[in-house]
Amino acid sequence: MSDAHNSSATGGTDTITVSVDAMGGDQGPQAVVDGCELSLAKNPELKILLHGDEAVLAPLLDRKPALGGRLTLRHSPDTVKMDDKPAQVMRHGRQTSMWNALGAQREGAAQATVSCGNTGALMAVSMLQLRKLPGVHRPAIACLWPSRGKTGFNTMLDVGADVRADEESLLQYAMMGAAYYRNAFDVARPRVGLLNVGTEEHKGRAEIKEAALLIAQAAEIGQFEFVGFVEGGDIPSERVDVIVTDGFTGNVALKTGEGTARLISELLRRELTATPWAKIAGLLALGPMRRAKKRTDPSRVNGGVFLGLNGTVVKSHGSADATGVSSAIKLAFTLARSGFQDRMSDRLSAVMDSVAGRQEAAAANAGDTE
Repeated sequence: MSDAHNSSATGGTDTITVSVDAMGGDQGPQAVVDGCELSLAKNPELKILLHGDEAVLAPLLDRKPALGGRLTLRHSPDTVKMDDKPAQVMRHGRQTSMWNALGAQREGAAQATVSCGNTGALMAVSMLQLRKLPGVHRPAIACLWPSRGKTGFNTMLDVGADVRADEESLLQYAMMGAAYYRNAFDVARPRVGLLNVGTEEHKGRAEIKEAALLIAQAAEIGQFEFVGFVEGGDIPSERVDVIVTDGFTGNVALKTGEGTARLISELLRRELTATPWAKIAGLLALGPMRRAKKRTDPSRVNGGVFLGLNGTVVKSHGSADATGVSSAIKLAFTLARSGFQDRMSDRLSAVMDSVAGRQEAAAANAGDTE
């Protein structure tokens, strides 16, 4: 560990320490260090543990002496690459910045972790280091989606942690997503919708219909409003705050949305530079277009949250710049400070106990009937 950049890692009662993997992003460590600088400048209650190769990071930090009191550099000689298999990282990754960033959280030196690195490896190491919440089948990845709602964003989960989800997993996603949205946006009773091929009750697979019943029954304990089935067009709508689906569908929807946004941006740029008159029109529309771009800028909501773990882990986009990294750190800080993990765990336990009780009662009734 570099003494030149050492500070107290464990914060006091008003301080949250975020453990940051500096080596995993496409933009390199410079973007991560700059993102840390932006976050620390905005939030006096934040401290950062930065993990990575000291030979690379120390020169970058030497140019930012103001960070010395609130940022600690911890040396990790190895890096998880984007094409590394999770199993490979689990066997040989104990000296990587990702492994050590999560290890610091497990040891209590930090209250949250942020990484721009390999998603599959991050999920695998997170599950090993932090463990799942009791009763959770598999953690989910929740993303934020620009919307017409009051907060400006909806959240959707799962978007890639597990390609399949049965009815109980979808119920858990609803509980976790509602808890996340409540604390991220200070919404007392988030509106939860279950993604389906139509809003009619008779549509969808059997597990989707069963999940709808379970989610409706859990709404009071989970402190959310269940709006029923929603369709793909509702994802950015003001009708719903939390969209629940399996990881396969969620990931396809997410990547489709990102690709469509890029297509529209490219088409507008092409059309507004096609002719001299188009360029003049583009200049006149520059202000509104900049505001619209800022409104939907992914870097402002950068960070997929791993829900269902014994701790807060935020997966920053691999291509995040300094602004994106700062946004991910802010999200991790906000969630860690809220303490929502314990409340979410208690509600999950209560709901799953209720589901188990109903299943036992149904089995007993079936036995009596026979």
